[in-house]
Amino acid sequence: MIGCTKLLCGTATVSDIIKHSGQGTMPPELLQFSDLKRPLVVWNMTNRCNLHCRHCYIDAKDQNYANELSTEEAESFIDDLAAMKVPVLLFSGGEPLIRKDIFHLGEIAAEKGLRPVISSNGTLIDDEMAIKIKQAGFQYVGISIDGSPPIHDEFRRQKGAFELALKGIKACQRQGVKTGIRVTLNKYNQNDLPFIFDMVARENISRFCIYHLVYAGRATEMINQDTLVNTKRSIIDYINKKTVEFHEKGIKTEILTTDNHADGIYLYKTIEKTNREHAEEVISLLQMHGGCSAGTKFANVDAQGNVHPCQFWQHYTIGNIRDLPFSRIWTSDDALLVKLREKEKHLTGKCGACDYKALCSGCRIRAEAIKGDIWAEDPACYLEQEEIANSECPGV
Repeated sequence: MIGCTKLLCGTATVSDIIKHSGQGTMPPELLQFSDLKRPLVVWNMTNRCNLHCRHCYIDAKDQNYANELSTEEAESFIDDLAAMKVPVLLFSGGEPLIRKDIFHLGEIAAEKGLRPVISSNGTLIDDEMAIKIKQAGFQYVGISIDGSPPIHDEFRRQKGAFELALKGIKACQRQGVKTGIRVTLNKYNQNDLPFIFDMVARENISRFCIYHLVYAGRATEMINQDTLVNTKRSIIDYINKKTVEFHEKGIKTEILTTDNHADGIYLYKTIEKTNREHAEEVISLLQMHGGCSAGTKFANVDAQGNVHPCQFWQHYTIGNIRDLPFSRIWTSDDALLVKLREKEKHLTGKCGACDYKALCSGCRIRAEAIKGDIWAEDPACYLEQEEIANSECPGV
């Protein structure tokens, strides 16, 4: 996750991180830079979904799924996470709001000191639902918006999905629940970014996260619909321009990109041309962030209790929380986890030769999908050879 607002506009500093690290805690907005060994956990609490989105990484459908964790098993799971002091528990799906015990479990998580948040398509959220979300103690709701109404509805494969999602956003806002939106970029919607930025400003959206496509689940059918490598640079230029524009206008929206850490290197290179002092601050923050967080600062537990390095690693299971608590699985000597925690040692190709690999390391899922090797270069990297070679990069 690359915090464009934080890095471009200086809304996070190295001194901020050091101050909070010394206190043993980290505000949620600074977690991307923390050195905590406890991961943010994404829990796909159900595989069931009322939509059938093109890019779904778990191929969710509107049907019952067998063997999902029971309420009692979920309570034990939350107890373990609380004892481990993980910083965030993200309730995801499928569509998590389909699951009847979500508010009970969210309340337990909040009571035990976790920060519970929801990832939703937004279509099921009305005022009554938003009240329940707030009362349960959920501190954030992220809702997907994939473009203008016709693009969103086609992408989500349900007419009217855009309007329902927008109503869900407004319902959460009326209840004072922090609400953000996210978009997964691809050829279908890349030209709708201006529409979404306008919507973000108009609707006072507090957080806007732009995802790069990861080739997992149904998204493997969209590889040829990913944004072209030679257009990614212009897209990031536009995102960076809008980030600065929002900041200068006083629009209080945090803008981020995720699933392509080359964005951070490109942002650093852009700043370096005009403000060397600020560029040094940015590179220090990127070092604290440490690139792809799969298996380090980030973990996934699926609906059946299987533990994965991140939500896109559904084909690799570290263990199951029905057999061992998550805390013990996460601190095991699993071979893939060990390598992911020293990933820069194993990279090959362009990623292996990159002087910034410790700050990025690419996406291992995309590498595997295209090259058949998780340690191969990320096919979505758009940096030029001269941009990945910098022997003067401090500490890299």
